[in-house]
Amino acid sequence: MKYSIIIPTLNGKKDLMKSSERLLKLVDNSNFEIILIDSESEDGTVEWAELQGIKVIEIKRSEFNHGGTRNKAANYAVGEIIIFLTQDAILYNDDSIENILLAFKDKTIGMAYGRQIPHLDADIHGSFARMHNYPDVSMVKRYKDRKELGIKTVFCSNSFAAYRKDVLVSIGGFPDNVILGEDTYVCAKMLMNDYKCAYVANAVVYHSHNYSIKEEFKRYFDIGVFHYRENWIINDFDNTEGEGLNFVLSQAKYLMKKKKYHLIVDLVLRNGSKFIGYKMGKKEHKLSINTKRKLSMHKGYWS
Repeated sequence: MKYSIIIPTLNGKKDLMKSSERLLKLVDNSNFEIILIDSESEDGTVEWAELQGIKVIEIKRSEFNHGGTRNKAANYAVGEIIIFLTQDAILYNDDSIENILLAFKDKTIGMAYGRQIPHLDADIHGSFARMHNYPDVSMVKRYKDRKELGIKTVFCSNSFAAYRKDVLVSIGGFPDNVILGEDTYVCAKMLMNDYKCAYVANAVVYHSHNYSIKEEFKRYFDIGVFHYRENWIINDFDNTEGEGLNFVLSQAKYLMKKKKYHLIVDLVLRNGSKFIGYKMGKKEHKLSINTKRKLSMHKGYWS
């Protein structure tokens, strides 16, 4: 079987070099290809990749879209299984790729995603988010699980995920023009078409963000936009607000356990910012393009 590893990049040389030892072991493996789809990097990303024998697709920065760009690379790829990484997702060990691929021994698995653990420099908020969303126990999710899991049924991440290419194509691929959430979109489509999604806890990458409160607002504004535009996901996989409350309460308990009492106020402000951002995103149809651009983390989407 052939496998393709696809990494969208923008000035990603420094991040890629952190994973290069493990990635480059696969360059000479005839069963694998590594493809970067690069958005006009200016730090030598393309030149470095080509020297390593990595294939590169170059696009204009203005053309990038989380869904459409991945579709373009997937169409180019020869692999029967396509693995997506983000440039800042660092492989934890040599087994990370192999372990995520083992999920596909089950022919009913349409996609799989790996565990994310925080970078060594992660703040307490970034660390908790990874612990909460990526437990150390694997699971397989089915369409029927939406009654129990709600929106978590379609939770997944293209920071480290793998797909059967034929199944991805059969459900129409990623949405070509989406602000984010292309992975969630495809997961929902696959589950609705009787495929399963595997969470593989022993397929691990380092990946986290130290977002400011302002950045949290912007990200959740974008999530609100996605849920407004793809409201069929919320309608079929339950509402998100119950999960949001569960996250906040769990984080508060975590801070108390760590005796980080001084961060409780920050927690309230941070999650209040997320809530307001999300609600505004779901009302984006009432806002001007200029306003949406100012409120959004993905400003290029509104160009």
